[in-house]
Parts: sequence; C-alpha cells; structure tokens
Amino acid sequence: RYALFYNRLKNIEENEGGLDKFSKSYKTFGVNQFVDGGVYCKEWAPGAEAVFLTGDFNGWNPFSHPYKKIEYGKWELFIPPGQDGYSPVPHGSKLKVVIRAQNGELLYRISPWARYVIRDEDKVNYDWVHWNPPQPYIRKHRSPKRLKSLRIYESHVGIASPEGKIASYKNFTHNVLPRIKDLGYNCVQLMAIMEHAYYASFGYQVTSFFAASSRYGTPDDLKEMIDVAHSMGITVLLDVVHSHASKNSEDGLNKFDGTDSCFFHSGPKGTHQLWDSRLFDYANWEVLRFLLSNLRMWIEDYGFDGFRFDGVTSMLYHHHGIGTGFSGDYNEYFGLHVDEDALCYLMLANHMTNFLHPECITIAEDVSGMPALCRPVAEGGGGFDYRLAMAIADKWIQIIKELKDEDWNMGNIVYTLTNRRYEEKCIAYAESHDQALVGDKTLAFRLMDAEMYTNMSVLSPLTPVIDRGIQLHKMIRLITHALGGDSYLNFMGNEFGHPEWLDFPRKGNNESYHYARRQFNLTDDHLLRYRFLNAFDRDMNKSEERFGWLASPPAFVSEKHESNKVIAFERAGLIFIFNFHPYQSYVDYRVGVETPGKY
Repeated sequence: RYALFYNRLKNIEENEGGLDKFSKSYKTFGVNQFVDGGVYCKEWAPGAEAVFLTGDFNGWNPFSHPYKKIEYGKWELFIPPGQDGYSPVPHGSKLKVVIRAQNGELLYRISPWARYVIRDEDKVNYDWVHWNPPQPYIRKHRSPKRLKSLRIYESHVGIASPEGKIASYKNFTHNVLPRIKDLGYNCVQLMAIMEHAYYASFGYQVTSFFAASSRYGTPDDLKEMIDVAHSMGITVLLDVVHSHASKNSEDGLNKFDGTDSCFFHSGPKGTHQLWDSRLFDYANWEVLRFLLSNLRMWIEDYGFDGFRFDGVTSMLYHHHGIGTGFSGDYNEYFGLHVDEDALCYLMLANHMTNFLHPECITIAEDVSGMPALCRPVAEGGGGFDYRLAMAIADKWIQIIKELKDEDWNMGNIVYTLTNRRYEEKCIAYAESHDQALVGDKTLAFRLMDAEMYTNMSVLSPLTPVIDRGIQLHKMIRLITHALGGDSYLNFMGNEFGHPEWLDFPRKGNNESYHYARRQFNLTDDHLLRYRFLNAFDRDMNKSEERFGWLASPPAFVSEKHESNKVIAFERAGLIFIFNFHPYQSYVDYRVGVETPGKY
C-alpha cells in the first residue's frame, strides 16, 4: 500500500510540479477571474466532441465562446477583459458549460468546479452563478491551535432553529455558536455544507463539490460563520463526502461529458446499489486532482480546520460493506476485495492535508475497523488522526431495546467502550445524527418515549420513567465520554434530550419542516427538565476541559461487578464510579486505587 502511495506521489511530483501545485488546480479549473479583468476557463471533459461557455454575459449564445482542446481531455478558454477593463463575466451572472457529446447532442451543464449554485423557487434544477464579489469577505481571526482532544458538536445549519424553516449561516453565527461555546465544546463539525440538490439527503448526495450550499446564505456568510467560530476558539470541521456523488446530471457531476464514466467507473462498478449514487474512479489522475483540490479549497478559501470523511467503509472495499460483517479477522482487511486505489487516495488526501496544513485534523467514518487507518502514512497507515467508534452507539441502543435494567452486563459495556487498537485514536459518542433520523430514536426518546410530551415540566410529578430516563441519559453520556475514546462527539440537541426524531421535508410528510428543526427553546424554559440535562452536559465538558481525560492514556478499569452493577475506573488522576443497579444503593463502597490519597 505504501509503495502504491509512494508511486502516485512520485508521479505527481514529476508530472505536475508537486503536490502543492497539483492540489491548487481549483484556482485554474472552472471559471476564474484574472487580476487584469480577463477570465480563464478550464474543464476536463474527455468524452466531449466540443465544449463552449454560455450565459448572461453572451446572451446565452451556445456557440460564441468555444473552448480549445488541449492534452489529456482538457479544454481551455480565455475571455479578454471588456473595453472598459472590467470582467466580461460579471459577478452574479448565470453560466453554463455546453458539451457537444459524441452522439452530437448538446448538453447544458454546471461546471464541476462551480463555486456557487442557486435554485429559483419555480425551478427544479440548480443554476450556476459566477461568484466574484467586488469586496469579498476578509478573514479576521486565525484558526485555533491544534487540539489535543476534541469535544465535537455535530451540527446541521439548516435545522439549527426552533422555527419550521431552513435556518441560515447568519442564524448559526449569532444564535448557535454562543450555545456551543457555553456548553464547553471546542469543535463544531458541519454537515450538509457541500451543495446537494435534495435537502432530505442530509447533504450526502452532493451535486456541486466546490459550492457551499446556497440554502443557508452566500459563501461569504459561511466564511464569516467560520471566522466567528475561530474568534471563540472553536475548531471547525467539514463533513466531506468523497465516497460517492449524486446521480443528477443537469446540476451534478453525472454524465458531465455525455459518457457514463468521466469522474466515475463506467457500468455497474460505477453505481452504489444501496445509495443509488455514482462511485469515483480513484485511479484516474483527473479525479485525484479534483478531489485533492476540493479539500484544499475548503481549507484555504473558507478556513475549515479539517474533515470528517463520510462513507470510508464504502470506499475501502469493492463490496462497499454491503451484506458484510466485520469480526476483526485480518483476512477481512487484506485481499482482492480491498479497493487499494481508494485507500491510496485517502493516504494522499491525509498526506497532502498534513503536509500543507499540519494543524488540520482528519476523521474517518469507518465501521469495518481497517487496521492502521489512523496511523501515519509514513508507517504505511491511512494517515487519519481519528476514527469514529461506531459500535458504542449501537451497543447502547441494543441494551436499552433488548435488556431489562437488572440484566445489563457490566463486562460487555466495558468491553465495547474499550475495544480499540492501541495508538489508533477513536472518537466516542453515545449517539450521533444517525440515531436521530426518522425510523430510529434518540436515547432520550427510547428511555422516556411518550412521557416526554406530558411529564417534562417541573410542575408535574417526577415519574419513575422520567426519573430513570434522565439519570441513565446522564450516566450513558458520562461513561462514554470518560471511557470510550480519545475524543467525544454529540449531535446538536441531543445534549438536552431533544424529543422526537429528525425528518426533512419530503412528499412522504407533505413537505413539512416540523421535524427538521432543533427546539433550543426547550432548554431555555426554566419550567422544563430539559435544562437539567443541558446543565449536566455543560458540566461534563467543562470537567474534561479542566482535567483532560480525553487526551490522557486509556483508563484502568478496576471493577466491573455484575451483581452490584458497578463499574469503576481511573483516568487522568480521577476515579469514576458508576452504579447501574436499578434499585440498590451503596454506602462506604470500597474500590482499589493506584495512588493512595483523598479524591
């Protein structure tokens, strides 16, 4: 694997002038403004017979501005400045790339490198808008220093409001970032930022990889949001989707040059059978250019501090993890079923990010447990800093769904929370956005269910269901935080036990926004018990900030007592003792400690 990576890197050095120049291609591809007012355009369309640029600037004449074909399927066009010295393609004007396919058909496409796309209310498809404001946003604050451990607040800008509508970057900046800071999180992970035509896809069916979603505002609004987060000392990560792409063709990458390949594998290999989306050809030189440049653009233009790579398991294997269980046997991770080209891309992506921006952080969403995925590339590893500990959330759901309180297995809980490879860092979480989606339930809703509608007021009696639910909600989160990994993640709203589920407007729910929102007002109401969970979450994060257990060596578990239902462990000079017994309390309980003293 390292040899494959090294050969690819060497080819980039010899043929492209180095990784720095190769990954800076976003400055030359697409439509880019020159200082003198001229416009330089470049596309990769290997299957096209001819390529043209049209739009508002030329009265939508499809043939007046033809590209010139250059080597390796690339096309370029230079449009000189107007007589007044200004750009011939004004800021805010609409554009299209016109492709003459091999069968003679004219295809109107959005450039894969488009920076801003919008959809008018009366239209189905997105339009490409040239984004070149006369006074672009200028960053005021530097990124925070690289964190030793992360307390991540997983967020979606569009649902970050109690109102039944799509919320904005501005709303997140002014109303949500202060909450995140107050709760003690030092990192925000942003979902659904890369433009996606279908809102209900949760941002995972990307159509324009270089465009920040216009649903929430302009690119400059997002830049300001990240800048304000940095001023608060909050690191900002992008949930990046390089595992697949939307099948949309008129406003997506699919069939850009009229063929079913271009950026993707042709035939069945190029389609994900469960996601109904297109799969990248990671062995293709121009695909590597496109994806590596994409990462660099989000860091350098917007100020992101790293990435959470979605769907890594699908990338790593030719079977994409479909119908496959992973037991930890090493035969599952090495063999012809592994997509070495995809793994090599991930190594290149992490190497580039670390080489050009050493302060950046990368996280892998991998359920398979690929060995060395979170070890340095120089060791032959994947180069990620962290992987998500995805089994932990599944374990809590299984326990709550299937077991009575008195049947909880302390040893099994400890095993799940500590089952990770030495020196490969994990991000623990009790629940993420996956558990909040329609069809599933959050931990709070599983624990308290219908009583959340009637008994969460402090004016009503504290029922056994609500009492048990609140206590277990706290205990599950704290033991996950303290024992489960090297960093911690929470999905927005779950910190205070957000009721109900998450469902985006679609035909099946009459395009309703009722469940596509986060009811922060519940935790602001002092007559509701949600505020107690919110306060506990804040105290938990502030305690970690003070004692630093996430950045400390793994915990030493001194007790997992099945009949007493007690778990005790030491980490960062602290003793954690959990009593999971449903009705038995203990006085003067004895536990062993490594260092004698008063705790």
